[in-house]
Amino acid sequence: MFESLISGMLLVVQWPTFGYLILGVIFGLWLGAVPGLGGIIGVVIILPFTFDMDPVPAFALILGLFAVTATSDTISSVMLGIPGTAASQATVLDGYPMAKRGEAARAFGAAFTASAIGGVLGGVAMAVSLPIIKPLILSFGSPEFFLLGILGLTMVGTVSGASVSKGIAAALVGLMISQIGFPVASEEPRFWFEIQYLIDGVPLIPLVLGLFAIPELMELAVKNTSISRVPQDQGGGMMEGIRDAFRFRWLLLRCSAIGIYIGMLPGLGAMIADWVAYGHAVQSTKVKDNPKFGEGDIRGVIAPEAANNAVMGGALIPTVGLGIPGSASMAILLGAFVIKGLHPGREMLTTKLDVTFSMIWMLIIANIFGALLLMLWSKQVAKASFINGHLIVPGVILFIFMGGWLQSPDIANWILLLGVGIVGYIMKQCGWPRPALVLGFVLGPIMESALVLSAQSFSMAEVLSRPLTLILIAVLAGAFLLAVRGTKKAKLLSQKLNTADDAVSNPFMSLPFAIILFCLMVAAIPTALLWPWSAKLFPLTITPAAAILLAFAIYRDFAEWRARVADCGGKLSRAAATAFGAEEHRSALFILCVVALVALTPIIGQQPALIAFVFLYLLTWGRFSLGWAALYAAGAWGVLYFLYDKLLHVPWMLPFFME
Repeated sequence: MFESLISGMLLVVQWPTFGYLILGVIFGLWLGAVPGLGGIIGVVIILPFTFDMDPVPAFALILGLFAVTATSDTISSVMLGIPGTAASQATVLDGYPMAKRGEAARAFGAAFTASAIGGVLGGVAMAVSLPIIKPLILSFGSPEFFLLGILGLTMVGTVSGASVSKGIAAALVGLMISQIGFPVASEEPRFWFEIQYLIDGVPLIPLVLGLFAIPELMELAVKNTSISRVPQDQGGGMMEGIRDAFRFRWLLLRCSAIGIYIGMLPGLGAMIADWVAYGHAVQSTKVKDNPKFGEGDIRGVIAPEAANNAVMGGALIPTVGLGIPGSASMAILLGAFVIKGLHPGREMLTTKLDVTFSMIWMLIIANIFGALLLMLWSKQVAKASFINGHLIVPGVILFIFMGGWLQSPDIANWILLLGVGIVGYIMKQCGWPRPALVLGFVLGPIMESALVLSAQSFSMAEVLSRPLTLILIAVLAGAFLLAVRGTKKAKLLSQKLNTADDAVSNPFMSLPFAIILFCLMVAAIPTALLWPWSAKLFPLTITPAAAILLAFAIYRDFAEWRARVADCGGKLSRAAATAFGAEEHRSALFILCVVALVALTPIIGQQPALIAFVFLYLLTWGRFSLGWAALYAAGAWGVLYFLYDKLLHVPWMLPFFME
């Protein structure tokens, strides 16, 4: 074990791995500082660039980015009162009042110190837990791995949104999408509809890019954000905040432990740890200590910042050891494992143990380096929070579509990306959790292999006689009940705070969406019955459960639909008008703009279509001057030419008249 620890450190400090780690940290600091972006968006942008990289440098880039977004998101939380990511919501309550009274630097000093210590403790916790997890994982067989997959899907599905039925149904939809193409235990392709593009399955990168990035960019464009200003800092300095972090060191350590524990619970994550730690700080502070929470109490900054950085190390424990993501971002990281040929569980704790330890070192180094950089450059980095959203959208659109193109140069990738983006927008607007769908898609082949192998090797009586199987069934039942209770509380909290991502409900959009999914699940059953036993076992296991949950979601949406109509005096047209306001119309217009980009690409060529989109978006939607739009478009051309053409040698789609 000690040799693997040292080997892991040597893997990180060698070149170019260390350089990629620092590059990931710098990119992650910027992503966390800009409200509306964050770690998931960053990873789906950079993931295509790691295709030709070795696993360790690739994960240095990814984990360097992931590790520090929960540190730099403090900047906009303190300076603007806007959470940079979901993990910094609680920081706003006391950080922003401190900034308004001129103590932003003090808040930064305390937050960055707490974040660094919390992140390091999270990495140490992961290292300490590996000797405990290793013998446990080695005792797992195929029935246990199948149940672990169900546990992960249940946890993510029930805590990612405001509806349990929608959450688990979304996870099952992800499992069904993973069934497209050749199965793991048969040679007959499934659900490919005679489309050659689908015979090898749905590619992960366009799916993730469309599901997460397109809806977020659409929201950024529709909200028409502008530059904000805050008073210049005149209060307590950075060093005073650092001293505060050590003065309240026991609170910092307790909240780091809270973050590690919540990170280890599959499907929860930094947003929950943020609020739990803040609540602990409030409850544990005595009246004699003069608490001023909500008015600018430094303890209200230290507690959530320590917890949300410690979550990362805790979340990696079930992700690496069990293949169960500890958070939504870990679900994306699990997809990166699959792409790089790494299999969580036994392999990561035996033959690839040095790679696992290298991730621990990456977390520790990234957290320390990121905090030091922010302490030096916090005022300069804060300027990123003032960037007009319209300057972000076209550039990120360029990277997103080129990311989908890098996996395979096929216009079908762009069509899939756009189609999934529309689905992702509907899911976000209607309370259907997107992380659950992605996790189902990633775990699908693993769970199918475990199920088929279990069915071939064990009888039902033998499965139920296995002690670990019985323990996991009990844990699964308990986790489901606790998650349902937690979801109800989270729904009330999100309604009160109005901060939850996938907690919106629009029955006029959600009801048709649920009906379509229900019909697809029912239609899949007779098709699957025609396949060989090994090919139809998993789909026929999924579809009935998905149909039942979708039927319940339809019932709930229909009840809400009727209530909305009743509130509008029984006028369906009036209720629909209230459900589809100006933002929905602008969102539809934005989608049409992206559709035009995809449609024009075969006609005028790939590079001209992207540059034209950037130029016209800034000129018409962003309402920038002709000079600014032209300058930005020239920069976009430079990126396409020097990065993608000369450095990555991307094969371009030419205009139809040049082919």
